[in-house]
Amino acid sequence: MSVFIIAEAGVNHNGSIDLAKKLIEAASTAGADAIKFQTFKAKNLTTKYSEKAQYQKKTTSKKETQFKMLEKLELNKEAHLRLINYSKKKNIEFLSSPFDHESIELLKNLGLNTFKIPSGEITNLPYLKHIGKIKKKLILSSGMSSMQEVRDALNILVDEGTKKKNITVLHANTEYPTPMEDVNLRAMTSIGKELNIKYGYSDHTLGIEVDIAAVAMGASCIEKHLTLNCKMKGPDHKASLEPHEFKLMVKAIRNIEKALGNYIKKPSKSELGNIHVVRKSIVAKTKIKKGEIFSLKNLTVKRPGQGISPMKWDKILGTKARKYYNEDDLI
Repeated sequence: MSVFIIAEAGVNHNGSIDLAKKLIEAASTAGADAIKFQTFKAKNLTTKYSEKAQYQKKTTSKKETQFKMLEKLELNKEAHLRLINYSKKKNIEFLSSPFDHESIELLKNLGLNTFKIPSGEITNLPYLKHIGKIKKKLILSSGMSSMQEVRDALNILVDEGTKKKNITVLHANTEYPTPMEDVNLRAMTSIGKELNIKYGYSDHTLGIEVDIAAVAMGASCIEKHLTLNCKMKGPDHKASLEPHEFKLMVKAIRNIEKALGNYIKKPSKSELGNIHVVRKSIVAKTKIKKGEIFSLKNLTVKRPGQGISPMKWDKILGTKARKYYNEDDLI
């Protein structure tokens, strides 16, 4: 099954529908399977006096509250409809992360088939019950959480009616950008093994190497932030890939998918023609007369591999030559 690649537009549209459309087009051109935005009402998401995260303080005005920052990044129903329709035109799936109950209902009414649960809601019991009742495909980010917290969230979602087979848990780190020493990618496979669940990785590191490693380790879903320009103003641009970088990541992931293969060790189709050229055969070391005994003195092993395999060396030694051989003749 192909890795599901999500281009996380998030709030990198900066409140502009035109910019959001350009992100959709860039994600489609890069080969992503889906483009994901964020759906929220600032008034339902945070208090008016809540501080920003440290990384947000570095990338936006320090005087601005989290509420004011988010208020400018809201997408209303009309904006969602326009972006959904544009995504259809660009042949890419539209996804969004709802951050409050009103937003869950909006996305449900808009007909989304897959819902993305952000890391910050993994301990939000009323939210989890609400989204679990919708019984859609769910992608659960697990940043900042322990294994037990992930297990508890899954139990709630399943108890409310969502089938476990329709849930994918993404290992994540919510620091933007994530320091390499804090990625802990092996925890991703622990999630899959301990919770018996499909798993993937939501990446906030700089570069694409961790995403490629995650695919090699069995990730079924990769999420990565996309921006048109890392130098743009906004909370997430600096920890995002630009379109040409995202395209390179998608290409690398698709190549890794092909390279992973099927667990069966056997000669590949492309190398079958090399066997006779590279392997060796038992050949005459010197001239050998008919009836002469094959020995270490008159036999050796050389290319090509079109004669008797050297694996039969012990069986050939001590037997009689049935014909005359010149030096280098295949036995």
